Amino acid sequence: MEWTWEWLAWPSIGTTILRCVDLAIRIGAIFLVPPNRRPSSAMAWLMLIFLVPIPGILFFFLIGNPRLPMKRRRMQAAVNETLRAANADLQLGTLIPNPPSWFQPIVRMNREFGALPLSGDNGVRLISDYEASIHEMAAAVRGATKTVHVEFYILKADATTEPFFQALEAACARGVRVRVLMDHWANLVKPLHRETMRRLTRMGADWHLLLPLKPLAGKFQRPDLRNHRKLLIVDSEVAYLGSQNMTDRSYNLRKNIKQGLQWIDTMVRLDGPVVRSVEAVFLSDYYSEVGEILDDIDLQEQPSGSDDFDCQVVPSGPGFDSENNLHLFLSLIYAAKKRIVMVSPYFVPDEALIRAIAGAVARGVEVELFVGEKGDQAMVYHAQRSYYDDILSSGVRIWMYRPPYILHTKSLSIDDETAVIGSSNMDMRSFGLNFEVSLLVRGDRFVDQLRAVEESYRADSRELTLEEWSKRPMRSRALDNLARLTSALQ
Repeated sequence: MEWTWEWLAWPSIGTTILRCVDLAIRIGAIFLVPPNRRPSSAMAWLMLIFLVPIPGILFFFLIGNPRLPMKRRRMQAAVNETLRAANADLQLGTLIPNPPSWFQPIVRMNREFGALPLSGDNGVRLISDYEASIHEMAAAVRGATKTVHVEFYILKADATTEPFFQALEAACARGVRVRVLMDHWANLVKPLHRETMRRLTRMGADWHLLLPLKPLAGKFQRPDLRNHRKLLIVDSEVAYLGSQNMTDRSYNLRKNIKQGLQWIDTMVRLDGPVVRSVEAVFLSDYYSEVGEILDDIDLQEQPSGSDDFDCQVVPSGPGFDSENNLHLFLSLIYAAKKRIVMVSPYFVPDEALIRAIAGAVARGVEVELFVGEKGDQAMVYHAQRSYYDDILSSGVRIWMYRPPYILHTKSLSIDDETAVIGSSNMDMRSFGLNFEVSLLVRGDRFVDQLRAVEESYRADSRELTLEEWSKRPMRSRALDNLARLTSALQ
């Protein structure tokens, strides 16, 4: 047997360094990833990093921190403190008497986490027709005499929104102060972005991008943070909020137009003291982007309302210490005695929400979930499907809105007189990464309005049964479960 020294040969220096880096990343991730993170999220990140250490840790540093940059956090903290100080002045109107025993504690919880106060004597009306909503908002702008504040996740000047943009142009021409905010990334990747910006500039609107990704200008944060709010406030007297973006129902995307996809949304028109709370959310976003406190808005003025609904505006997002929207949804689900109806196109719940829903069914509450049969975002669509087994098995009825329509409304109604509507889905992105705004409403006549909309959705949906779902192909199960893992990377 011939003697060799190969067994004593040292590995190459590059291989040694690579192994040391690999080991250091794995050990470091154990200390870096879990703190202040959901266990499911921490496990997903650790799995990714252990499988592919170097790409995994780079991806973690890119999107692993849901917090805003330090400068923006300081600005948001100042905004939150200002809103807290203004709470006493914003408590306006006469509240509906004899609330359920659980209602005031939820209102108080919302305020502790950063919501605006509960106000009474408000007018609240649902608008569930997409084009009619745009025309009504355009009409409101045409009547403006002082200010128009526009904030939409997606804002596009297209054939459908032409009446709204014409109204903005006319408002600017007669001296109305028109201020516009829109999410940077959401608009950048959609058609007509440059045309829309140029049109806003030509008309003289004061417009700004929300959460801009401009590293060369010193404006950069986690790139998948979004401002998902949809707001319009006219003369501090009338406001609109909900799920609808200011764009064509097809979002002007060729693939959507080819498939005939059309979005289904709901907005709510508000008047009364709650309008000041909606405007406070706009002012906080304006200040966060522009660094300017507007001096032509007085939040202490008391506009009169056309009805007597009780309303509370609940903003949420990375600028708050708590997931305000998730706390609100959980509290209402636990409070429900008879019926819960959830409408959420993107339904990717965390463990707490799954348990709350299962607990509601177990105590005899009728629970329904409306989702779209067809999804427009593949990973989210498959991630939410991975939860259908659990919720169908617990006794939840799932209604799937038929294509080619994309159900995009976000609402939650419980029992007979309490509901939430706004921009927030029941998914982990809306809970932790998106700036959202939700409206808590107490009043049986508003719940009746929402029930009518829910019934119209049911008429255009089919029910998914556990028997049908258990027969889906194995490849679909695998894809759904893989997407579920990626949904926890927060």
